[in-house]
Amino acid sequence: MRPLNLCRLLPPEGKLTVVLLSCTVLGLGEPVAAFKIVEPQEGDTLQAGSIVSARVDLGDDQGIVTVRYYWYREEEEVQVEQGTATTAGSIIAPLAMIGKAEGNPSFGGPLLVPHDGIGPMRLLAVAEISGGRLSSRSVFDEIVVTVEPTASLLAIDFETDKPLQLGKTGQSSAFGHVDSMGKIFDLPVVGEFSDGVTRRISRPETGTTYESSNPAVITILPGGLLQITGNGKTTLTVSNRGKQAQLDIDVTVNDEPNQPPVADAGTDKTVKAGTKVKLSGLKSRDPEGDALYYSWSQVRGSKVSLLDANNSEASFLAPQVSEPRTYRFKLRVTDKRGADSLPAFVNVTVEP
Repeated sequence: MRPLNLCRLLPPEGKLTVVLLSCTVLGLGEPVAAFKIVEPQEGDTLQAGSIVSARVDLGDDQGIVTVRYYWYREEEEVQVEQGTATTAGSIIAPLAMIGKAEGNPSFGGPLLVPHDGIGPMRLLAVAEISGGRLSSRSVFDEIVVTVEPTASLLAIDFETDKPLQLGKTGQSSAFGHVDSMGKIFDLPVVGEFSDGVTRRISRPETGTTYESSNPAVITILPGGLLQITGNGKTTLTVSNRGKQAQLDIDVTVNDEPNQPPVADAGTDKTVKAGTKVKLSGLKSRDPEGDALYYSWSQVRGSKVSLLDANNSEASFLAPQVSEPRTYRFKLRVTDKRGADSLPAFVNVTVEP
């Protein structure tokens, strides 16, 4: 609705034939207040296993019935729907708390910080709004906090066979694809802490660093990813909080040169709620011109139904929102010889 200008004509004073206008601009009300997490706050540092107060501001959203709270790790591929099937590689984010109107505070309450939390973690709050049987919807907000254990790190371990055999004679399906030259993979690394809790510390954001004794066999990539670059043996050293652990790796793969493909998830975009959004990986490429296999996943925002997640182009219906919200998606591509790309990301901001 456009602002309405209401003007009144004032009579001229004295002999001056001047018309004065006194105008009031209507329809420029205050911005719509949106659903928002108030406690904890973005950027807070929280202790693992502690209890914090969770509180939300409902904004101008009417008819909220419940608010569900979920914890998940940064860039983790999550699903938050209850009772739905998972997609390949996705993780069910455990329901941390349900806030109701009669809670203290309303739609909030005491929230347990995950005992096994470490590093950046996301808190997602999803408000269910009832507008009748045919018009129910949800709105969400999420923040990033840092979770720190109070316990000390005792030892680092690898959740894999030791030594790790990659290639023809090894565990070729250990990471989901056939081992090949140029393959990129994650290594599952955990830390044993003095409180008896085992925490995943694979990502550098948890304080972990990697070093390969033979980069011609295994090269360290950004984000703690590893890449097969040749046949032979190497020792991987992992460090965190003053502790170290080593893993011997033996690589025996087809020595045919193979460069990993490059994923391109397209440019960030802004769309209106209710529109069909297309994610395009058509600009992804393989240096040798091999055909590519695609894998799209959602890593941020309240879960949407992602169609054609294994095609070059995926799509979803932009949900209703009360203020701009950002959804983040990840694309990995794999060539026919099993080499994976580094992940590519795209943000989609949905506006009311």
